[in-house]
Amino acid sequence: MFFGEFFHQLDEKGRIRIPAKLKSAFSTKECIITKGTNGCLFVFDKKYFVDEFLVKLSAVPTFDINTQKPIRMLLSSSFEAQEDSQGRFLMPSTLKEYAKILKNIVFIGVGNRIEIWSEENWQEYKGSEFTFDESVSKLSELNI
Repeated sequence: MFFGEFFHQLDEKGRIRIPAKLKSAFSTKECIITKGTNGCLFVFDKKYFVDEFLVKLSAVPTFDINTQKPIRMLLSSSFEAQEDSQGRFLMPSTLKEYAKILKNIVFIGVGNRIEIWSEENWQEYKGSEFTFDESVSKLSELNI
């Protein structure tokens, strides 16, 4: 399970390293990164992504045109992070552009995934629409 908020920066070559506290929750050292919602990136443990997420997606009928587009959009933007010997990886420019990541980034743990945000977008997102209390009160609508 992933939780917490971690501030980092891309290095001079545009590489990132997942914070150790988040990375320790992976079942393997491999992860899948894809476009997420609200302009962030989703990072999934590869085992979860393959064994649970892809299994659910494969249950969608191939000829259901209403659900094929979101599956195509999500999976075509996905990539497997290839770490170097220092535990860093180079994120594709398409994902950096999507998330508007230039230098400062924030990793947040969100239960079954990690999200990567540009620091500017994360601060804007946190400050928009609802206060913390208003935001968490929405969980009662889910019976939590």
